[in-house]
Amino acid sequence: MTLLVARISRIPIRLRITMVFALVLALVLAGTGSFLYLRFRSGLDASINQALRARASDVTALVQQADHGLTQSGPSPLTVKGESFAQILTPRGRIFDSTPLIRSAPILDPRQIRRALSGSITFSLAPEGRIPEGARLLATPVQAQGERLIVVVGVSLGDRTNALGQLAGLLVIGGAVALVLVSAAGYVAVAAALRPIESMRVRASGISGGAVGGRLPVPPARDEVARLGITLNDMLGRLEGALARERAFVADASHELRTPLGIVKTELELALRGTRSKPELEAAIRSAAAETDRVVQLAEDLLVLARADDGGLPVRLEPVELAALLERIRARFEDRAGALGRPLQVDCPSAVTVAADSSRLEQALGNLVDNALRHGAGAVTVQAVNLGSAVALHVTDRGDGLSAQFTAVAFDRFTRADPSRGERGSGLGLAIVAAIAEAHGGHAHAANRGSGGADFWFTVPRLTTDGGQQGR
Repeated sequence: MTLLVARISRIPIRLRITMVFALVLALVLAGTGSFLYLRFRSGLDASINQALRARASDVTALVQQADHGLTQSGPSPLTVKGESFAQILTPRGRIFDSTPLIRSAPILDPRQIRRALSGSITFSLAPEGRIPEGARLLATPVQAQGERLIVVVGVSLGDRTNALGQLAGLLVIGGAVALVLVSAAGYVAVAAALRPIESMRVRASGISGGAVGGRLPVPPARDEVARLGITLNDMLGRLEGALARERAFVADASHELRTPLGIVKTELELALRGTRSKPELEAAIRSAAAETDRVVQLAEDLLVLARADDGGLPVRLEPVELAALLERIRARFEDRAGALGRPLQVDCPSAVTVAADSSRLEQALGNLVDNALRHGAGAVTVQAVNLGSAVALHVTDRGDGLSAQFTAVAFDRFTRADPSRGERGSGLGLAIVAAIAEAHGGHAHAANRGSGGADFWFTVPRLTTDGGQQGR
């Protein structure tokens, strides 16, 4: 069975569809032909039986009125040699009278005679010397000539056999011709239906990774093939966009890596000249170390985003008390905020627990606080807002807010609010926040506060009282 399926699978699809179509059509034609043949045969048999009953009535009347036999009773189609015949038998099987065709011997055997004495019977006679085509017989009892007799009438089945043979031949020949013609038409129709797919294949073979705007032809009919073409074109659009983003990602990453590596190289070359003082050498080393830290941080950020792209950022969910987490964030950035003269505030309802990866959650909040201290102004507030099934973690400031252009792309990679300022950030912090939020089943958002300043937040599912997770 497996071998048969394997062989069938190697047949071209248009031939497979045509074969299935032809098989189904052959079954339909065979069923229809069999039905017509049986109906026609049944109709012929009914007509023959009706004619036999009429002839039996005529012969019965003739026997009851005549004294000299069937052949001497005057002109009648029943007494003429031909396709029909009649015979009158006594209960003992003796021929009382008969038409010339079957006068030589009784046409009924003793068992049939006994059945005929009980009532009319109809049966077929196999081909024999007297009637080579076979016959249909009707035997009925009659009281005549002062005794009980059996009237037997029959008709040759030659015409019936010829008519059925001609019908069977017509059905076979007509069915075969119809099967061939319809199968050929089906093959042409399948080929025409598959032609748009072949056009798509030819066009797809010419679309390369470097091509931009290449799309598959879509047939005008709004059918399954057209929907397939539209879906594939949408997929090509998404792949094209993803490829463009990957190229931009590589270009931006190369640019971000080139700057600190260039600074490190310059500082080391200057240090190797031997003309710099010890404080200058120490300053050069500290600068190179800072730029090295920046390269390491950029590499770690790129690794986080690569993991997020490769099936989602792995997170280990566990109960996390938000009050303790936000307090760690405040302690971590308190000195830096104080040095900038910007208060750092924490607002969290007591006993709020979320299902999250503590280290990833702290990384996301740290990125938002760092972003607020770097680009915002005024006090920075880290706030947890209970949404019922989830908790929203907001980081707000009181600066100038966000432009509409930046708000739409705030969480894209290598995006900065104002690139003209020459900011030293890599533009990956907010992208990592979005990746962490999505890994927890939430989303990251950015907007301007009504009272001034920017508001960045993301949601994480809240832990239920039974330890389950909501909003995921």
